[in-house]
Amino acid sequence: MTTTTAHVSPQLQNGRFRNPARMHRGSLAKMLGIMWRALFDKPADTVPVAPIPVQALTRAAIEAAPDNTVFRLGHSTVLLKLNGGLWLTDPVFGKRASPFPFMGPARFHAPPLTIDELPPLAGVILSHDHYDHLDHAAVVALAGKTQYFVTPLGVGDRLVQWGVPAEKIRQMDWWRGVRLDGISLTCTPAQHFSGRSLTDGNSTLWCSWVIDSGSHRVFFSGDSGYFRGFKAIGDQFGPFDLTMIETGAYDANWPDVHMQPEQTLQAHIDLRGQVLLPIHNGTFDLAFHAWHEPLDRIAALADARGERLATPVIGQGIGLAAPHVDVRWWQGLARA
Repeated sequence: MTTTTAHVSPQLQNGRFRNPARMHRGSLAKMLGIMWRALFDKPADTVPVAPIPVQALTRAAIEAAPDNTVFRLGHSTVLLKLNGGLWLTDPVFGKRASPFPFMGPARFHAPPLTIDELPPLAGVILSHDHYDHLDHAAVVALAGKTQYFVTPLGVGDRLVQWGVPAEKIRQMDWWRGVRLDGISLTCTPAQHFSGRSLTDGNSTLWCSWVIDSGSHRVFFSGDSGYFRGFKAIGDQFGPFDLTMIETGAYDANWPDVHMQPEQTLQAHIDLRGQVLLPIHNGTFDLAFHAWHEPLDRIAALADARGERLATPVIGQGIGLAAPHVDVRWWQGLARA
């Protein structure tokens, strides 16, 4: 494993990474039941019947945008313009979040721009190696226009195998950080798992990220179940101007690795977040809930608690100085 310094991870045990908390393990029968339901008994409303609104982006618009602007490009892919540089989280631009080009979860909408249209990037920030967060074709296409790839342990080794120059990669364990082009990036814990095949489960680490430009702080959750680590991150690094937290692909059958919306909001509060941007929704069909349910539920919860949301249209820019953009674009489509 290639790391920036000689380091033995406390998260590594018998060659596999693990979560500190004991995880729920379902029976084989239960797993087969979930697979059967996913293949043959999926509710119809997990996919929108009308087109998702997308605000087209151009390179010129990104370059003209003021510093400290954030663009949500879909699912967990977010473009941040910080200190004059561009940072992209979990870039997925493919038509499917799947190892197969002909099957698996298909996009509800096209990205607001192509990789070719993106300006050069200061860095790509990766949370883990699942297919809806790590897109092989996107990484290969981005390699020539990206200065740094910042990853949790082991994920950087995958990138090297895919042809990304090792000198561009910075991979880290939890609670370790790096400063690049004036941006401090700290790899922080998450409660999840990893793997891209039946044999490589938990061979790479998963994480969340603290992104600090000096004038603004942003939290990026990657994927995670709810755990006490959010409070520890908030105590050490908060408050955050914006928290970008997963809100979607949840189910009672996998409670340890994805959060229900109530837990998403509590994580935001634990982190001492000022405004919450719900991500991990609106792009792929990855669970059994209605496609719009995560946004419906998190909006209702935020209203009831007086918390501020940022729910921009895909492709719309929001400013970190005032990121509260309450555009409930999904409501008109939910019953279309």
